[in-house]
Amino acid sequence: MGFNYLGIFFVLSLLVCLCGFKKYVYFMSIGYGFSVAVIGAAMIVMSLMGIFPAQLAHYIQFVLFIVYGFRLSGFLLIREIRNASYRKTLKEATGDESKMPLFVKVIMWLTMGVLYVAQTSGVAFRLFNGCATSALQWAGIAVSVFGIVLEAIADQQKSEQKKERPDMVATKQLYRIVRCPNYFGEILFWTGVTLSALDVLQGASQWATVIIAYILIVFIMFNGAQRLEKRQMARYGNNPEYKAYADKTPIIIPLLPVYHLNKQK
Repeated sequence: MGFNYLGIFFVLSLLVCLCGFKKYVYFMSIGYGFSVAVIGAAMIVMSLMGIFPAQLAHYIQFVLFIVYGFRLSGFLLIREIRNASYRKTLKEATGDESKMPLFVKVIMWLTMGVLYVAQTSGVAFRLFNGCATSALQWAGIAVSVFGIVLEAIADQQKSEQKKERPDMVATKQLYRIVRCPNYFGEILFWTGVTLSALDVLQGASQWATVIIAYILIVFIMFNGAQRLEKRQMARYGNNPEYKAYADKTPIIIPLLPVYHLNKQK
């Protein structure tokens, strides 16, 4: 139920992600955040048009999608424009853009569109199923808000610390607790979205869409942390200060004693 409306969100996501054909990493960065924001805006429009009845909690989640998406993609876009060092790192990480065949970009484009719709589908299913607000939905909203705030603060702290010490990774404030607090905030945001839908899902297709999307985004965050650690090891691996920091600070989940996602020499 409601999958026909997900098709509308899919088309919107594809339109936003067209930027990835300029630079494929945009499929997973700038296109990602703006897709989530546009889907949130579309949910508001559809609810105001009377297609689906929405209550206050629903509108809060729509707005959270917009805030989350614009903050994330806006931050990434501004960082790339202003930071020459980041542009160099990004180029090194992504390699030669011209070597990627067009059909591979098309597959990435379509796949990312499906993923972004699936990630937001929990909120959509609550609308489609005509379900009222619940305590679980409010709990999910609280977790999502905490995740957005945590991710925003972590990004800001990292930028400030890199200006202070461009020769070292961020190690202060939130980064004393966990090495990738921004990724942890991202996981929390989508945990809240998923949690808010668990009491309204109907049928195997809705459950599969929501749960698989959540598993994928968690996997993507751990994979991102693994790739980040690999780059940091290449750059700072011979620095005793970095090694001591990395060996005692959890990489992505606070208090979870997982310190490395790459094999250590």
